[in-house]
Amino acid sequence: MTPVREQEPTARAEPADPLDPSVIGARVKALREAEGLSLRDLAERSGVSAPMLSQVERGETSPTLTVASRIASGLELRLSQFLRLDEQGAVTVVRAGERRRGGNARRGHRFEVLTSAQPGQRAELSRHTLGAGGSTGAPDGVGGGPLHEPGSRETALVQEGRVVLVCDGRRYELGEGDTVTFDADLPHHFENPTTGDAVFLAVVAAGLRRS
Repeated sequence: MTPVREQEPTARAEPADPLDPSVIGARVKALREAEGLSLRDLAERSGVSAPMLSQVERGETSPTLTVASRIASGLELRLSQFLRLDEQGAVTVVRAGERRRGGNARRGHRFEVLTSAQPGQRAELSRHTLGAGGSTGAPDGVGGGPLHEPGSRETALVQEGRVVLVCDGRRYELGEGDTVTFDADLPHHFENPTTGDAVFLAVVAAGLRRS
């Protein structure tokens, strides 16, 4: 009988150092492209030369605190956000009673945010309930809240009932169990065309590049 070899424990990957030049460089490039900026655009906004920005993005140099602050300012971020120093550990728990709640009774919309409000989460999960004939925001964003930041993507899963997503002027009918993903920086809202409640989950991930 062949003896069974014990499996060696799998090495646990260490989290990337947020101050590593390659990590900073990749983040600068991703944020710049998410904003639709060229190196020259970011250079003009930050006061950091395009050649220096190029070296930073390639991870060839570690920016000084002054340079990092200027790049953050050019991307309209705090330095702590830019370097992800606001993040506090790999696990964040939000208890049921700690959820942020809101909505618009006049529109028949209420929601709960299921994820933490701490900086650095990079994605937000929320649960929305639409009453009969209700809607989120306002048609095509007119008079509603601000759209998500450039490059954001949203995925919604219909848990109960039926909803209609109106995104950039087009309508998409969704039934129970259907999932939709779209560019969340475009004008959009959800409607409930039925006579009963509709419930859907939505995840918004910020700063992702459009494919």
